[in-house]
Amino acid sequence: MIEINENKFLKYASKETLDKIVKFPSISHMWENCVSQYGDLPAVEDGEKYTFSQLNKDVASLRTILKEKGVKPGDKVGLFMPNSYEFIKTYLAVTTSGAVAALLPVHLDQKSVYGLSMMFGLTAVIYADSTKEQTILVSQLNPGVALISSDEKSDTLTPAFYNEEKDPCSILFTGGTSGKSKGALLSHGNIMAGTINGCYGYPEVFNQRYFLILPLTHVFGLIRNCLTSLYTGSCLYICHNPKDMFKIMPVYKPTILILVPALAEMALNLSKQIGPHILGGQLKTIICGAAQVPPHLVNEYSEMGVDLLPGYGLTESSNLVSGNPEAKRKPDSVGLPYPGQKFRLENGELWIKGDNMMMGYVGAPEETEKAYEDGWFKTGDLVRFDEEGYMYIVGRIKDVIVLPTGENISPEELEAKFCQLDFIQDAMVRTDTENGTQVLVLEVVPRAGEMAKLPAEDKVSYMKEELGKINHTLPAFQRVSKIIIRDSDFERTPAMKKVRPK
Repeated sequence: MIEINENKFLKYASKETLDKIVKFPSISHMWENCVSQYGDLPAVEDGEKYTFSQLNKDVASLRTILKEKGVKPGDKVGLFMPNSYEFIKTYLAVTTSGAVAALLPVHLDQKSVYGLSMMFGLTAVIYADSTKEQTILVSQLNPGVALISSDEKSDTLTPAFYNEEKDPCSILFTGGTSGKSKGALLSHGNIMAGTINGCYGYPEVFNQRYFLILPLTHVFGLIRNCLTSLYTGSCLYICHNPKDMFKIMPVYKPTILILVPALAEMALNLSKQIGPHILGGQLKTIICGAAQVPPHLVNEYSEMGVDLLPGYGLTESSNLVSGNPEAKRKPDSVGLPYPGQKFRLENGELWIKGDNMMMGYVGAPEETEKAYEDGWFKTGDLVRFDEEGYMYIVGRIKDVIVLPTGENISPEELEAKFCQLDFIQDAMVRTDTENGTQVLVLEVVPRAGEMAKLPAEDKVSYMKEELGKINHTLPAFQRVSKIIIRDSDFERTPAMKKVRPK
């Protein structure tokens, strides 16, 4: 067992900065401090700028609406709206009223929204104009659920309810270790642990300019992108359409980005084609996670004067488990574990205990029971640690390929080897059947900007030849039998993770 008590991130920021990082027991306590410290500063920019004081007033107004609709502390309230100022206002209003915010992804249809209203026992659903139609079945079949427009306001300002750390706070969807979609229940203490962890590992923490492109219904978007931004007195610009991302950044000039690798790759390619000004010219830090981070991203952003810091987390762990403050030196690592956690390795699988770990899956006690053993959460991730305590992701248990010979293959581990080539953006190892025999197949997505630099007229043949050289260095049972050069990206989830074949 490894117990992480020492905070090895302290040396990466000044004492003045570190003294400001205080853990609060609940979102209400945190938000009270934010308004007190940063009242006149901009908190959110979404068409117009909203200061912390203005956001606080709007939050208190919506708390009144919730109270009038019969929402009480402990009740569960669905948030069903796209990324927006209204989403942030609503999330804060629900959680500071003592209720539990159930974050419903906007792609859900009427049946799913109704089903979740029953499964979670929702007291209310707060919707936007764009999602109102998907709440029709709730109003017809579950009339006990109050439907509330996010635009509703009151002149009366209701004070916050102050929860304790152990009280439930939020429900977020996750695939968990089984791949089946479930609602992970996070406490106020869990959420605060994740928010605080987002402050460690880089020098300039407070009063930054954040840019939001990730969905707020995803743990990475909610906690690391939004709540850590608010906690640090930073301003969060909301980008509604990914297609507009690179039109807006030169105007807004963000200093920090929270990205998944696919978006970081896209930003890097455009920076090479158009120039680094496409990112605004003041970008200093990128926090990158939710999928495997190719080392070339760390190295190439470093050449641009930007620190890209990989990390690792789970919905069940309130996002952050580890972060890499030494990415230039260890670009293939997901970093050092944050304090307040205990780790255990069982046959290479990472098991965790800590104040960041979820309360359980809502309405699914059997799934919660399967996820834990003797109080340890089984992540499903295969990892290793080096001599300095840095963690490396080797693969996922559920993705392990078992060959007819009995050999186990971690596709992620193989993919990382092929992605070391500069011209490879992403890779996937899967199985296929040839002449009745199971074989390994490699599919790769080339990096468009690097293909033109290849020293051969037949780019595809050259790439296959270079990939073949790596393939021949592998043990015989790990070698792929076929290499496919794709002309399009892999299918991806809303969180931009690759969709693997079942």
